Amino acid sequence: MVTDTIHDLIIIGGGPGGLSAAIYAMRAALKTVLIEKGVPGGQVTMSDEVENYPGFIHISGAELSMKFSEHAQSYDLEMISQEVTAVDPGLNYHTVRMANGDMIKAHAVILATGGNPKKLNVPGEQDLYGKGVSYCATCDGFFFRGKTVVVVGGGDSAAEEALYLAKLCKKVYIAHRRDELRASKILQQRIFDDCNIEMLWNTVVTQIKAGSDGVEKVGLKDTVTAATRDLDVDGVFIFIGFNPNNELVPAGTRMNADGLVVTDEKCETRTPGIYVIGDLREKYARQIVLSAADGCTAALAAAHFVEEKKSVQGDTCELPPGSDQ
Repeated sequence: MVTDTIHDLIIIGGGPGGLSAAIYAMRAALKTVLIEKGVPGGQVTMSDEVENYPGFIHISGAELSMKFSEHAQSYDLEMISQEVTAVDPGLNYHTVRMANGDMIKAHAVILATGGNPKKLNVPGEQDLYGKGVSYCATCDGFFFRGKTVVVVGGGDSAAEEALYLAKLCKKVYIAHRRDELRASKILQQRIFDDCNIEMLWNTVVTQIKAGSDGVEKVGLKDTVTAATRDLDVDGVFIFIGFNPNNELVPAGTRMNADGLVVTDEKCETRTPGIYVIGDLREKYARQIVLSAADGCTAALAAAHFVEEKKSVQGDTCELPPGSDQ
């Protein structure tokens, strides 16, 4: 079904960024629809504990997501539970296509589809996510103060997160499948100079094992000798890459080598009226508060864009029948 209604704004994705965008869009009186194929809240719903979102000393990811969603829907936000298959840019409006065949149009579109950390895909990883397995040291490092953890990876992210954890943890191991790091030389030197960090060269994690309180140990394998052993740890931090959900990004949109979208300070792409926010956007860090900030920025920018566009097109308010023009 193709509707003739042209919305002011379509938001694709119902995580913290998308829901924050919806709040600001509705407060700006934009005719807005948010499309989310899953449960509103995004990846944060899977976090057992969130302690770094301003205003909440301690809150579960599920509860924080619910509060985001309730706040957005308090403005009578229209929400569609459906999968989006394509975003087609246009001169007069943009078209969003959905898996059920429906198409809706809008002056502006905000893509808030996020992404996912690459997984090891080893036994125990999924079951122990949030119970000792993490993909964000800044988010979860605090819970491992004075404990022993292993960082998996060898690039800049793994090195930076290991150095961060070394300030909190009793011991930090770095398990890397090769005999040298891929991280920048300056980060490597800092790793080697930190007496709290121990390298596990030519080593891969084959299993994450649970104890009574979560992660208890990891199974390790030497990539050269094939020897195996267990290592007692309290936490596993995995930094082997990030997969942005960029399938809906229109062709010709500028992206970096990692597939993250490059935008201006308003979160706008090269295509007028198309914005990208949250973990899909190239930026310094990935945090809930930054995704929410992106949503605010993009919604305010979209409101200005729509207002300017309607002004140029000469849109007028609808008057009651019989009213003088």
